[in-house]
Amino acid sequence: MTGTAARRSAGILLYRRPSGPADDSVEVLIAHPGGPIWARKKDEGSWSLPKGLVDPDESDWDAARREFAEETGSPVPDAPPIDLGQVRLKSGKVVSGFAVQGDLDVGTVRSNTFEMVWPPRSGKTASFPEIDRAEWVTPDAARVRLNPAQAAFVDRLLDALGQLGSGPDPA
Repeated sequence: MTGTAARRSAGILLYRRPSGPADDSVEVLIAHPGGPIWARKKDEGSWSLPKGLVDPDESDWDAARREFAEETGSPVPDAPPIDLGQVRLKSGKVVSGFAVQGDLDVGTVRSNTFEMVWPPRSGKTASFPEIDRAEWVTPDAARVRLNPAQAAFVDRLLDALGQLGSGPDPA
């Protein structure tokens, strides 16, 4: 490969079964990017799974766990991960996804922050949360609200859980 390598990110798609293990329904946790650039963007296609850049010599799984903790303020639940593979964003960035079953009170989400010059050309630096909110949503809602490339992670999760397709009966 010539030139610089594509930037890599990794993240966690947390999922839960809201009615218990006997119920086939699933909800996934999605996060809305923080900062003024995202404040006025449309809701559809703007959300993400909690994710971030993979450091040199760091595994995708380790990066995903670190980023989840930084962006939600909570550790990744101690459950076996499901490798959801990779997607490529329009920007060229490659995102590795992992699903983990667990629960999280979205009211307790406290993200780390980043700094940027704001307002533009003001010379003033302001601090913003990397994610400003998180929500539990159905797979159908997640497909609409997630970045289009990341929506594939929802289908891969449902496929791994044996639920891809219509109807409550697993394949």
